[in-house]
Amino acid sequence: MAYKISDTCIACGACAAACPVQCISKDGDKYKIDANVCIGCGTCASVCPVGAPVED
Repeated sequence: MAYKISDTCIACGACAAACPVQCISKDGDKYKIDANVCIGCGTCASVCPVGAPVED
């Protein structure tokens, strides 16, 4: 199951740096996950300091 980034995102970039398939990019003042590329591994959620990435 793919992940999405919730409104709690603080745009620190930790998730994008950790993503093994590089499906996370900056979108304005937040980050977004390309659900078509996301493999649902949960790495982004495990490194996020505010728990913004959640299963979609």
